[in-house]
Amino acid sequence: MIDPKTNEIVALGRRKRASARVRIRPGAGKFVVNGRPVEDYLARETLVQMAAQPLDVSGLRESFDIRVICSGGGLAGQADAIRLGVARALVENDEAIRPALRSAGLLTRDAREVERKKYGRPGARKRFQFSKR
Repeated sequence: MIDPKTNEIVALGRRKRASARVRIRPGAGKFVVNGRPVEDYLARETLVQMAAQPLDVSGLRESFDIRVICSGGGLAGQADAIRLGVARALVENDEAIRPALRSAGLLTRDAREVERKKYGRPGARKRFQFSKR
């Protein structure tokens, strides 16, 4: 979707409890998450690489300025949410890169969520120690 006020492409990415609203526009390759550079926000190099993976696969690393608003979850979930949001925004911009992103598995939402804790148990599936006598 294109925001008529700012003329940016807007996309949403989710993973676990994290959600990321991604806005891209043509630019010099600036990548900002919650007002901070992506390297500062995500802290670990592997998470930064994960978030920028769609840009590397499509070869558009220096072509777009990216602004992201992230909330919920932890850093790993947020990095994955950013990755999905960026991939969706790039496809919205240029439909021709869809096959490359699809074959890299970047357009598929990972639907795994944490299973809820059940009553009478210490966790979702774990049981208290059984005592025969």
